[in-house]
Amino acid sequence: MSQTARTRPEGSDRALSEAYDTALLDLDGVVYAGGNAIAHAIESLGTAHTGGMRLAYVTNNALRTPDHVAEHLTELGIATEALDVITSAQAVSRLISEQLPQGARVLVIGGEGLRVALRERGLEPVESADDDPAAVVQGFGGPDLPWGRFAEACYAIARGVPWFASNTDLTIPGARGIAPGNGAAVEVVRIATGAEPQVAGKPLPPMHRETILRTGAKRPLVVGDRLDTDIEGAFNGEVDSLLVLTGVTDGAQLLAAPPQHRPTYVDADLRGMLTGQPEVVEAGEGFRCGGYTATAGSERLELDGEGEPMDGLRALCAAAWTAGGGAACELDGGKALARLGL
Repeated sequence: MSQTARTRPEGSDRALSEAYDTALLDLDGVVYAGGNAIAHAIESLGTAHTGGMRLAYVTNNALRTPDHVAEHLTELGIATEALDVITSAQAVSRLISEQLPQGARVLVIGGEGLRVALRERGLEPVESADDDPAAVVQGFGGPDLPWGRFAEACYAIARGVPWFASNTDLTIPGARGIAPGNGAAVEVVRIATGAEPQVAGKPLPPMHRETILRTGAKRPLVVGDRLDTDIEGAFNGEVDSLLVLTGVTDGAQLLAAPPQHRPTYVDADLRGMLTGQPEVVEAGEGFRCGGYTATAGSERLELDGEGEPMDGLRALCAAAWTAGGGAACELDGGKALARLGL
């Protein structure tokens, strides 16, 4: 995928699981939410894998180790090895190791996933700013992370220690809804110190590099639910992407997406990996997909026809993105989306 302004979702004559050799799958909001499998995820992934597609799980969540993630996925019904899991903890640990000598101490503000990843790169995790750390690394620590950990980071940063963050996702989807993510915790330290961290996770290049190094993917497809991490990460890495609407992104956000947040494909859930994708074509002053035609007026989006709801959304995307993407926030697509049940 070239870094150009996409004006419509693309079509595919082949099932995506056949057209790409590796699926780089986000976890939270794509495969599971709050630890529970999302509808159709397990069956879809099993079918894709049986058909020859490699499945790799790429997560910005630095809390759990690859072993724990693999164990969880296997319990859900997807046979997974730790080598199939790539985390932002691994990406940020590699970033730190390239700037510090072997054996350097790193103050950890987060969970076990960070500690294991640091040791993998020959670095020593420590718990206090008084342990003479050479760096601070901050990753998602879960809802029980004590407030005092943020103070510990601030003490070290105030002494001139470089600060790293696994990722800056402001939110994380769970079984009960959307909760604060590591980005919210990073903001606490940023506000208190005025410092800026080096960030490794999606959508930034260190995470994409870590993923390619560990998977060896030749024709990867990024599959995610977030525009500002998964889809932008694919854009930055110049690879194709599939957005599924099982996580944080809704139809209105997709219509308003700026160029770097526009996915190659869009579907309701992971069943979209197992099918081709319908083509969106120009139709007069609008765009047609399946039985729907969408046009963008000066103040509103209009949708005509009937058929599969996702076809209507794809047509609306083409109309909104052609009208300017970010400016689509000013277009009234609410009635059209409500008609589609989105």
